[in-house]
Amino acid sequence: MMNLITPNPLLGVGFHAVGAGLSANTYSSQKYVERWSWETFWLAQAVWCWLLWPILGALFTIPQLWQVLSEAPKERMLLSFLMGIGYGVGGMAFNFSIRYIGFSLTYSIAVGLSSILGTLVPPLVHGQVHEILSRTGSSWVLAGVMAGAAGIAICGTAGHFKERDLDAGQGTHTGFSLGKGLLLSLIAGALSAVYGFALDAAIPIVDIAEKHGAGIWKGNVAYIFANTGAFVTSLVYCTYLMWKNKSSGEFKQLRSVGVGGRLSMNYLFAFITGTLWYGQFFFYNLGHVRLGKDYAFSSWAIHMILLVLISNGVAIMFREWKGCGGRTKSTLGLGLAFLCTAILWLTYGNFLGAPLGK
Repeated sequence: MMNLITPNPLLGVGFHAVGAGLSANTYSSQKYVERWSWETFWLAQAVWCWLLWPILGALFTIPQLWQVLSEAPKERMLLSFLMGIGYGVGGMAFNFSIRYIGFSLTYSIAVGLSSILGTLVPPLVHGQVHEILSRTGSSWVLAGVMAGAAGIAICGTAGHFKERDLDAGQGTHTGFSLGKGLLLSLIAGALSAVYGFALDAAIPIVDIAEKHGAGIWKGNVAYIFANTGAFVTSLVYCTYLMWKNKSSGEFKQLRSVGVGGRLSMNYLFAFITGTLWYGQFFFYNLGHVRLGKDYAFSSWAIHMILLVLISNGVAIMFREWKGCGGRTKSTLGLGLAFLCTAILWLTYGNFLGAPLGK
């Protein structure tokens, strides 16, 4: 039996903020991992994030899950899975881009592009643009998407200034390559947006879960396909690196290079990382279903904007911007102001489209 969900944009944005907060702190535990290669840690956390938690989450929250899957259109399952693979490729491009232009520029370009494409392309593909523009509050929602993209870009510029301020005179930019980095960032942004498309492709499956009484948890069924697609990408790439670097034995014994570290603790930190990363999707769904149907497509933009906003807030709290110049700090302040404005506009637009309790 279908459970009707009462729209509540304020609560929806709140859940998105929780998910973005978890995502912003996902890799805080990674710095404690010792004597593991990157590929060993990445695959260990990916098992939880992209494979086990999506399956367990659906098992515990979707009533009659096997019946839902038997009724779901197989082509939608496959399409969501394949798009998840594309999203995983985007994640790898993101990591490569950081090597050439640094984290901040990569983040601003990739996340900004992902925010715009992941938000606007689905309505374009479905031919809903004219209908959306005619709805109450549409101008606020679209203005919020644009302000968010601008804020992400400005924060990325501030991050680039920060890297230059802190690395001045230390010769740490020898690997800088703007051309390669920009190309990889654009690829990362475009393919990262594909995750939003993967969730969109799974909407018929989500609707079936709702008919079987999944209620606010209905979106968890989509992660079975979108996330496992991303896991396949991680599995293939990490397996290649393990073969190349002869690091597969690290799952049983820490590498001999270096001192300290415990195998059990590395597994624990991988579990924490994967759990936090999946947590953002778990709360993404709770936020998404509370926005209502008129502007549900704006969920991706809201999540991306809040991710950048909270990430920078955490960095300020831990004084990561200490020692930066006035230009850098003022640029960051401007970017955060744009992001806050964007969230307010998006929330207000969603409220106009789906007032509380309506």
